[in-house]
Amino acid sequence: MARITKPLTHTEVQQAKPKDKEFNLVDGKGLALRVKPNGSKLWIFNYYRPYTKKRTSLSLGHYPAVSLADARKKRTEAKELLAKNIDPQEYRDEQSRISEKAFNNTLEYIAAQWLEVKKADISADHAMDTWRSLELHIFPNLGKVPIQKITAIKAIDTLRPVAAKGSLETIKRLCQRLNEIMVYAVNTGIIVSNPLTGIRQAFQKPAKQHLPTLKSEELPLLLRTLTTASIKYTTRCLIEWQLHTMVRSSEAAGTRWDEINLETAIWHIPAERMKRKKEHIIPLSSQCLALLALMKPISGRRQFVFPSDRDPKKHTNPATANTALKRMGFDKKLVAHGMRSLASTILNEEGFDGDVIEAALAHIGNNEVRNAYNRANYLERRKPVMRWWSDQIEKAATGNMSLTGNRGLKIVGMK
Repeated sequence: MARITKPLTHTEVQQAKPKDKEFNLVDGKGLALRVKPNGSKLWIFNYYRPYTKKRTSLSLGHYPAVSLADARKKRTEAKELLAKNIDPQEYRDEQSRISEKAFNNTLEYIAAQWLEVKKADISADHAMDTWRSLELHIFPNLGKVPIQKITAIKAIDTLRPVAAKGSLETIKRLCQRLNEIMVYAVNTGIIVSNPLTGIRQAFQKPAKQHLPTLKSEELPLLLRTLTTASIKYTTRCLIEWQLHTMVRSSEAAGTRWDEINLETAIWHIPAERMKRKKEHIIPLSSQCLALLALMKPISGRRQFVFPSDRDPKKHTNPATANTALKRMGFDKKLVAHGMRSLASTILNEEGFDGDVIEAALAHIGNNEVRNAYNRANYLERRKPVMRWWSDQIEKAATGNMSLTGNRGLKIVGMK
């Protein structure tokens, strides 16, 4: 006849006294209360491991934190796992590892991994700007929160102070970046779905604004103002360099001497410095070479053509040209990037091939085969375009207004 185990009562569990040696009070079906000499009481579940059939025990927690009813519930759960040939101990360890991993996968930690991947497609300056925006607006509240605990409500509450300031463009970028981080977490198996898909709809959309630029006929005004402006010599050269070459602010500020071949008059910007991570080759006009000649005595022995004032081993800040233009009276009228738009407008008005202009601006389409052909085919066709554009700038700069003109060079030499 099978031995029948009498289930424990709450009173028996509560009044169990320690002895010299630990002992067990059996509740049945593998559950027992282990009473230790120091008086602590531990629930254990005795079972045979699936497949190996070796006897072992599983700790279910200490009494009274785990009551008799709780212990019986945990026993039932363990027996349900055993019925599926799942070892309760192995299952618990795996769940613990998953929970620990999830706890350590904070939003900031996952964001850093996401940005490392994204860096392959964006410039170093863009990556830095992205991280700073997260550090400023997101990480103070959500950075240390496990990513699986990030909800739409938490994200929206974090963004509300930014929206209250009217920084709707910043809100737009932050929503986009948060969603990209969440998609990365989904694609790497850290979370099962993106809870922030619709947070952009919780805020007003920013009014679509084009970067301020000048009209075609205002080019002489820009050059005249540039001549009389109280700005540093290197800054003036930088602005003219960006105007002649039609590059972005970060690309101009980071110009390196080793990127330039003076014999062939070619500037080769490597892919890692470009916005779209595609190398950009620029034919340099005689005016561009004149600008380089002016900078040679200043920075010729250094890495960067336009060195920083504070640390000449580094390049000037990409925002330098913008700051100078603002001080020159062009606030809300022209930004450095707007000089690219000005060049594009004038070249299109002159009737130059649109594809050649786009190639000069390093605008890249989605057709990789066509892009490769265009890079090879348009370089020669861009040379007369760049020469015409530099000549146009020089014509707009009457007298000594341009640093690249002959008369301007002579004046500089007399200083």
